Amino acid sequence: MTLPVPSLALPDLAAAYAGGVSPRTVVDAIYNRLEAGPLSPDWICIFPRQAAQDQVQRIEARKRAGAMLPLYGIPFAVKDNIDVAGLPTTAACPGFSYQPEASAVAVERLVAAGAVVIGKANLDQFATGLSGTRSPYGACASVFNPDYASGGSSSGSAVLVARGLVSFALGTDTGGSGRIPAGFNNVVGLKPTLGRVSTRGLVPNCRTLDCVSVFALTVADARAVLAEMEGFDADNPFSRPIPPEPEAATGPFRIGIPRPQDLETFAGLQGRDLFAAAGARARSRGWLVHEVDFTPFFAAGQLMFGGAWVAERLAGFGDFVAAHPDAVLPVTRDIVLGAASLSGAETFRHIYALAALKRQVETVFSGLDAVMVPTAGAPCRIADLLADPLPLNARFGHFAYFVNLLDLCAMAVPNGFLADSGVAMGVTFIAPAWKDGLLAQIGAVHHAALGLPPGLAARAKRNAA
Repeated sequence: MTLPVPSLALPDLAAAYAGGVSPRTVVDAIYNRLEAGPLSPDWICIFPRQAAQDQVQRIEARKRAGAMLPLYGIPFAVKDNIDVAGLPTTAACPGFSYQPEASAVAVERLVAAGAVVIGKANLDQFATGLSGTRSPYGACASVFNPDYASGGSSSGSAVLVARGLVSFALGTDTGGSGRIPAGFNNVVGLKPTLGRVSTRGLVPNCRTLDCVSVFALTVADARAVLAEMEGFDADNPFSRPIPPEPEAATGPFRIGIPRPQDLETFAGLQGRDLFAAAGARARSRGWLVHEVDFTPFFAAGQLMFGGAWVAERLAGFGDFVAAHPDAVLPVTRDIVLGAASLSGAETFRHIYALAALKRQVETVFSGLDAVMVPTAGAPCRIADLLADPLPLNARFGHFAYFVNLLDLCAMAVPNGFLADSGVAMGVTFIAPAWKDGLLAQIGAVHHAALGLPPGLAARAKRNAA
């Protein structure tokens, strides 16, 4: 059965439901696709068809009773380090699997808004990695080239949105996991300000840096999802009250970009050309684009795995890794247990260093609305990542690691395709905390100017050109 709507974008579904299409029909069409063959490694598990239809029955009853359901009948997937009642949480580690008593707060709020959970998406084990290859459930590939990695750690979440199997998916983002797979799969990745969305019900990676992210086909869809799951949670110690949203910007946006020498090693020749084209499109709209020194950003990023914050993973799930070393992939185990050598004094030195870097970055942003960077370095083949995981993973994260450490928010949007591999590339707009609305303005305009449909739909348009 084909989908009874042009796409699973929120406006298309809303129009179909207003015209008499039932969410039951949409959910049945999704399951017909899922059951046509073996479950892809983009999923870890899904609800049985009847359980999904039971969700639909409940939201239809609520709608008949007069409930306001902003996400009525919207199907979504959840990264499998976020709890969903009725499905196991594995964090891509079968030996760690448990059955949660309740859904995570973010999931509860989305279900309350009328959304329908289809299943749990694959990820790099314990959300440690940016490749999409570190999972015993299988590697996730870019939707545009099966030889190339999807990016991670929210690998399955991005791929499922790009394939048109769900309208949106929840990911998590500690050092880029909510942005990098968005770039390689031609979808939007929204990384909100830390504390804007409750992380209660999330398997911790780095608790001080973790956040729930959104993958969607458009910026508007991602923002609509964020609007339903954000909000202060007094029972989550890392939740923060959301300040009033500033008024929408009216003047030309002021955008900082990396200097050419900051791009040479990490973006690849074709990637640099795509990034230059993004800058040219921004200037053509009258935006004020100029180069800035990214040294403090990159210095902060080096602290993600070269500083105290790698030890936070040891605090989060290190006891399990130490007690069950054979249950954990070697690359994940070595990263986590290797952090045991960090001393308390080193930890405080790194905290002091980060505080100084934050002050430098504040100065950079004093004359800017946002900075724009490549979402990731050049894509990699799955085989290469499996053979040499750490250096290539670091290349993916060069433009991403620093964001949460510096308390910034980010919006990843598509930016075209590489000619040799056909893999998508993206750009990410980054701004200080609580400028999420401003980033949505900037990202939506930039994405629209690209002129390509999101996700896998872009392949048909490119082939027809």
